[in-house]
Amino acid sequence: MAISVFDLFSVGVGPSSSHTVGPMRAARRFVAEHLVADDDAAPGTAGTGGSAVARSAPIDRLAGIQVELFGSLSATGAGHGTFDAILLGLEGWAPEEIQPEDVDERKAAIEASGTVQVAAQLGRRRDITLRVADFIQRPLTHLERHSNAMVLRAVDAANELLAEETYYSVGGGFVVADSDDPEAELNAADAQIPYPFRTSAELMDHCAATGLPVSEIMLANETARRPESEVLAGIWHLWEVMEACKDSALKREGPLPGGLKVRRRAPAWHAKMWADDPDRSHAYWQEWVNLVALAVNEENASGGRVVTAPTNGAAGIIPAVGFYATHYGPGSSFAQKTDLRRIVTSYLLTSAAIGVLYKEQASISGAEVGCQGEVGSASSMAAAGLCEVLGGTPAQVENAAEIAMEHNLGLTCDPISGLVQVPCIERNAIAATKAVNAARMALMGDGEHRVTLDEVIATMRETGKDMSHKYKETALGGLAVNVVEC
Repeated sequence: MAISVFDLFSVGVGPSSSHTVGPMRAARRFVAEHLVADDDAAPGTAGTGGSAVARSAPIDRLAGIQVELFGSLSATGAGHGTFDAILLGLEGWAPEEIQPEDVDERKAAIEASGTVQVAAQLGRRRDITLRVADFIQRPLTHLERHSNAMVLRAVDAANELLAEETYYSVGGGFVVADSDDPEAELNAADAQIPYPFRTSAELMDHCAATGLPVSEIMLANETARRPESEVLAGIWHLWEVMEACKDSALKREGPLPGGLKVRRRAPAWHAKMWADDPDRSHAYWQEWVNLVALAVNEENASGGRVVTAPTNGAAGIIPAVGFYATHYGPGSSFAQKTDLRRIVTSYLLTSAAIGVLYKEQASISGAEVGCQGEVGSASSMAAAGLCEVLGGTPAQVENAAEIAMEHNLGLTCDPISGLVQVPCIERNAIAATKAVNAARMALMGDGEHRVTLDEVIATMRETGKDMSHKYKETALGGLAVNVVEC
C-alpha cells in the first residue's frame, strides 16, 4: 500500500479533481521540476573537491509554453475549469493552498492581460504571453496510458525546446508523468509500512492476524511515515474543511455558474429541514444526508474549497455519510469533542483503506472507468467507514463496501455541458443514502458474503474497459447530448 489517507483525501478547489486539481498540480510540477531548478553544475566543478558552480535556471531563458490537451481533458476541460487551472499551476499555485478568491482574482487578471506570471508562487517570476485560446486541443485523441493526458513544452526566444513532459491526471488529483517509475515508488513505499495491502484479501488477513479493525491497520501504516499526532491532526483538518464546505454552500444564493442555470437547493432545503425537524430525529435521516451531499457538491460546482474524497465529482458522499455517523450513529450520544474526533478518525481511516483498494486494483477516474469509479468508489468507501463506526467487524466492513459498489456498477459519466452539476449533484445524494443502506445491510449479517470486494472491484475495472469512451467524461454521449442545455 503506497497510498496515504492524505492522498485519497486532499484539500483543493472545485469543480473536478481529475480536470481541475490534477492539471493544476501537473503544471506546477512542470515549472518546479523543469524550469525553476538550476541547470546541472558547470563541467569539472562538481564531485572534484571544489564547490559546484550553478548555471542559470531554464526559467531565465523562458519565452513561451505550449499546452497540448488530449481526450477528456480537452473534451470537457472548459466546463471543468481545466484551462484556468493549468494557467494557475504554471504560476506556481497549489490546489491545497489556493483560495477561491485567489482563483477569481488571477483568472480575471490573466484573461485581461494575456500574461501568465510563471513560477511567481515559487519564488521566481517570468512573465509570458499565454491564453487559453493558444492551447492545442485534441479531444478525440486518447493516449494509451490514460485519456486524461497533457503535454507541456517550454521554449526559449529562438523556439528551442527547454523542457517537455507528458502528464496524466489519473483521478482524485493524482498525477503521473511519463518519466515516473511507478514500480520503484510503490515498492519503496511498501517497505516503509507494517501492513502493506493492495487487495481486500490482504487487508482482511492483516485484520485477522492482528485482531485490529480496518481503521487501526490504516493508522499503523500512516504512523510509520509520520508522527501519530500529525496524522490525527491532519484527519481532523480534513473533517473541518468538509464541514466548512457544507456551511459555505448554505450561505450561497442564485444559480450555479456555468450557463446551465441550475438553481442551488441547499439553502432552501436547509431552512425547511430546520423547520420540519429541529431535533434531527432519526425519521428524517435520509433528508439530512441528502442535504449535506447536495450542499458539498453545490459548493464544488461553484469552484469552492472542498476535500477530494476520493474525487471532487464525488466529494459530497463521504461528508454526507459522515453526517449520519456523527448524528445518528454512536457519535450522536457523545458530548465530548474527543469522542467525536474518535468517530471521525475511524470513519475516514476505514474509508481511505477501501479507497486504496480501488486505486490499486482499478481506477477512481471517471474518464477511465465512468462514474462508477468516482461515485461508486466513494459510496463503497463511505459504507465501509460507517459500518466500522456502527460496530461492524472487518468482514462486515468488507461486505458493506462490496454491497455499495455492486449496485453502482456500470454507472456512466456524462455530465451536461461538461459541468459537474447534472447529474453529478443529485447522484452524490443517491449514492450517500445507498452507502448508509449498504452499511446497515452488512450489519444485519455476520460478515459472510457470496461476492468478495476484490471480485466487485475487478468487475468494475473490466466494466470500465468495456464502456464506450462517449460515456467516460467526454460529453459525447448520454445526458450530455440528449438534454438541451438552454
